[in-house]
This record gives sequence, C-alpha cells and structure tokens, in this order.
Amino acid sequence: MADSKKIATRDAFGEEVVSLGQENPNIYVIDADIGKSCKTSEFKKALPDQYVNVGIAEQNCAGIAAGLATTGKIPFIVTYAIFGSMRMGEQIRQSILYPNLNVKIACSHGGLTPANDGGSHQAIEDMGVLRTLPNMSVVMPADYYATKKLVRAAAEHDGAVYLRFTRDAMPIIYSEEDTFELGKAKVIREGSDVAIIANGDTVRLAIEAADALEKEGVSVRLVDMHTIKPLDEEEVGNCIQTGRIVTVEDHNKYNGLGSAVAEVVAQKGGALQRIVAIQDAFGESAPYEKLLELNGITVENIVAQAKELLEAK
Repeated sequence: MADSKKIATRDAFGEEVVSLGQENPNIYVIDADIGKSCKTSEFKKALPDQYVNVGIAEQNCAGIAAGLATTGKIPFIVTYAIFGSMRMGEQIRQSILYPNLNVKIACSHGGLTPANDGGSHQAIEDMGVLRTLPNMSVVMPADYYATKKLVRAAAEHDGAVYLRFTRDAMPIIYSEEDTFELGKAKVIREGSDVAIIANGDTVRLAIEAADALEKEGVSVRLVDMHTIKPLDEEEVGNCIQTGRIVTVEDHNKYNGLGSAVAEVVAQKGGALQRIVAIQDAFGESAPYEKLLELNGITVENIVAQAKELLEAK
C-alpha cells in the first residue's frame, strides 16, 4: 500500500466538497443535521450561503435537492448510508431519478463500519437497493485519494450519483497522482491465474490476499471496482479470462458487487466465481473488524476461496 497512514473516506469527502463549493457556487450541501459525523461542518463554515440544514428529515433533503437541481444547482445530500438509501428511497425514485435530475447522495457509515452502533445503523443493503433504480450511478471509493477524485468526478457528472463512505479510517492505497473515472475500474495489478475484484473498505483486504497468494506462486489480477453501476463490463471480461473470480465487498451477498459481476459472468461464461460478502444477516454491536470476521470478510477467507477455485478448475 502507498502509505501506512489511515484516513476515513468520509474525511476525504468533507475536504473535497469544500474545494468544489469554492470553485463552483452552484455546489450546495443539503445536510440532515449530522454534519459533524459526515464532515460537512467546514463546508457550512466556509460557504454558509451554499449550505442548507433541513434537520433530521431525510425525505425533505431529497425534495429540496431535487428542487435546487431544477434551477441548475448541484446539490449533495449528506447523511448516513442507512438513511440516504432507504428512508428517502421513494423520494429518490420519484423526485430525483424519475425526472433524471443532477443530485448527488453522499453517505458516510456505509456497510459494517458503524460497528458498535449496531444493525440499525449498518447499511448492508444500500448499494443493492440503489443500483436497481434507473438513472443512478453507485460508487464506493477505497481510500482518501480515490474518494477525492471520485467525489470530483461525481460533481462533474450530469446525473444522480450515490457515494458511499466509511466511518472507520482506511489505509492509504493510492497516491495523489492516481486517476479515477466513474464506471471505469482501477486495475491495481495484472495477473492470469485468478482475479480478485473488490471495492471500498475491502480493497485493503484484497491487496493483502493477493500478496499472500503471490507468495505461493499464484498470479493475481487485482481490481478495484469502485463503481458498481455502471459496472465496467470490459474489465469483468478481462477478469473472466483468468477463469476464476473472487469478489469482495462490505455489503450483503445479494445484489451488490458480487451480484453485478455475476450478471456479466452469466452472460459471457468462461469463469467460476465466489462471493465474499455479508452473509444475508443484519449486523450487531461489535468492533468493525470483528463484524467482518463473523461474515468471512477476511484475508484468510479470500485466499481460501481463491485456492478452492484453483483446485476446481
């Protein structure tokens, strides 16, 4: 990894949205009264005329953002992933996506990173829920630099984007020079025996697993699929050429990254796939790493799944 330092991706969002707002007066933040947790306090301080706090009323966030978008503004709705995906799900569908408006939904506390807050705050279904809706892009960056670049890309994209961030600090994987594009996977390393495709907070685990496999002589194609919609189907095709794919995600095993990849594999054929993900169960109150372990989202299990595929084919 590029750096031993750790920073939560929500912090990177907080920094980048201030820069975007200073560059473009049409950038607005629509806050659901959790700016401290979602890192929009600095935006409020620097750009008060571009900041709206609607209180604990996420559905109102969606309506206000939709209205602002019709006037040429570029609103970022900011809340927790559990609320930004489901509490205002109908309003996202009807008020933002149906008229195809340019609204960004930027959510911290994705996946199991709310940890001790328990299952009520752990968004394990959010990316799956939102990727099924037309006119929506779905993105989860892996680290600080990826987040800054992908938040900027989302702001420049004409259309709705769901951005999912972590509460916990994540290792620095990339550098400031790395480039990112919505809908275009980031190939971390080339390989021919097995492909590991991960996103968000699990990319760090995928890197460690790839390192372990390569020490045993296994050639690993390692991919950061930060955008699960639109999915980079060309890169999935490249992974299929290895004949073996392991997907890794901090999301329910249904309808997330693994399912999106499997849809392409089913159409193209030519590869076996294993999905390392949350095992279709609500979370509980426990440390983040323990919750990952309980669901088999570990370096050891990624390696084991890859080895089973190598033995099977």
